[in-house]
Amino acid sequence: MSSSVRLIRNHQLAQQVDYAYAAVTDAPVRSIWVAGACPLDLNGEIVAVGDYAGQAHQVMRNLVTALEGAGASLTDVVKTTVYVASSQQSDLGATWEVYREYMGEHDVPSTLLGVTVLGYTDQLVEVEAVAVLPSAND
Repeated sequence: MSSSVRLIRNHQLAQQVDYAYAAVTDAPVRSIWVAGACPLDLNGEIVAVGDYAGQAHQVMRNLVTALEGAGASLTDVVKTTVYVASSQQSDLGATWEVYREYMGEHDVPSTLLGVTVLGYTDQLVEVEAVAVLPSAND
């Protein structure tokens, strides 16, 4: 599957970051908005209670599955938001490390946030994404 996403790096901004500053797609494209992927198993139970990295792995597996259901993959993602229920940068870092493992070289623009609480009891991590595919008419 060929990606419709072109990542933009700007040499007038810090180069030490491990994400692109922007992503571009050329119209026409089919857009996919993925609800926040949560660390739920097939029974709807939170996995890896108390473990940021463990929950991040489940979240990313669920994100991949949700994208596949729409005919897309992680390389079709143009933007993500990573939510971590913590005020500790080390917890955000542990989550980000797992996220980057799954995203590989496709270092799309992303926002990493520490938040007070997420929707499910014991939930520590959530990732939402926007993806694009070539138009179905192409």
